Amino acid sequence: MSHTPATPGAPATAIHWQRPGQIRLRGLPPLALYLHLPWCLHKCPYCDFNSHAWGAASGQSGPLPQRDYVRALLADLEASLPLVWGRPVVSVFIGGGTPSLFDPEVIGDLLSDVRARVPLAPDAEITLEANPGTFERERFAAFRDAGVTRLSIGVQSFDDQCLRALGRVHDAAQAHAAVEEAARCFDTFNLDLMYALPGQSVDGLARDLAAALAHEPPHLSVYHLTIEPNTLFAKQPPPSLPDDDTAYAMLDLISERTAAAGLARYEVSAYARRGHRCRHNLNYWQFGDYLGLGAGAHGKLSFAERIVRQVRWRDPARYVEQALAGTPVAQEHEVAARDLPFEFMLNALRLREGFALTLLSDRTGLPMNAVSATIEQARARGWLTVGDDGWVQPTARGFDWLSDLQALFLPD
Repeated sequence: MSHTPATPGAPATAIHWQRPGQIRLRGLPPLALYLHLPWCLHKCPYCDFNSHAWGAASGQSGPLPQRDYVRALLADLEASLPLVWGRPVVSVFIGGGTPSLFDPEVIGDLLSDVRARVPLAPDAEITLEANPGTFERERFAAFRDAGVTRLSIGVQSFDDQCLRALGRVHDAAQAHAAVEEAARCFDTFNLDLMYALPGQSVDGLARDLAAALAHEPPHLSVYHLTIEPNTLFAKQPPPSLPDDDTAYAMLDLISERTAAAGLARYEVSAYARRGHRCRHNLNYWQFGDYLGLGAGAHGKLSFAERIVRQVRWRDPARYVEQALAGTPVAQEHEVAARDLPFEFMLNALRLREGFALTLLSDRTGLPMNAVSATIEQARARGWLTVGDDGWVQPTARGFDWLSDLQALFLPD
């Protein structure tokens, strides 16, 4: 079932989404807030996010339109308030792009204005994505003072040759300096690394991991380089990519070295020390709700009898125009009940420790028997275990074949 607003770009009203529907939720899940700041200094050749280079090299001139964009974000939030009225926000994630290009004062004002409009939980996690460049690093302490509680640093590699192959604008020395500054300014932070990079060997990855772990990060995200459609790498594939056997050996090394360093793997690509798991991402994986604001941002909102997905206008200039006019939503649709088991499992099966089967009913409004036959099929293949208490957990084999495991739950 889909819905096209009567006015293009205008979100449907809360009354519209509260009419009788296909499912019944006993209660609404936790709500997070995602704020997308779309600009970066340089578009990396592997990146398929909605990010846009700003600067002379990209034909843009003058300072970033920070205040205009923030006004659009707040207008977007105000237009969305009837859909989330009274619901506390458990986490805020400011992503991009490179949000650390925005002035800390602007970020502080944005967070203050958000707090004035929605009830943030007292212990709400507020994350900002940052890059290791010197310009951004000098702002870290100011971001903390502005209200950011957690920094996520896109290091990707500590090897200069790999960084050049990825088109990154920072070097290894800047990466090390940024991590040192993050550790000084924040009680918790995350490092993003990538592996299976052009020309990278298992030994090369071992050196990268050693460099990262020497900083004793409380959280580490490690992603396999994927060639995504509509990226420069898709049009011009990089040479010397590791083969599948080498990539599997790299993943084994990552699991071994992170465990030895006291980082527990709690999600497919995430490793953390006790007390430092990313609460915002956990909400995604547990099929929580999130209001996505900003150019191209996606969102998921639950109502008593339906779940709705929204997408904002993708082009930043058009998004600002539409948001200020009160029409920030480019597309929205109700998720059909038949699609909900797959959408839930696409997220929840990423959790290494698994989940209670009752969570499926709580978050989708469907009876647990909606997936019982498929779960038995996955058990027969050795991909899942199900305890007597209804706890579902991917096996080591299931984690290795995660895409196939998730695909079992696609509707016929």
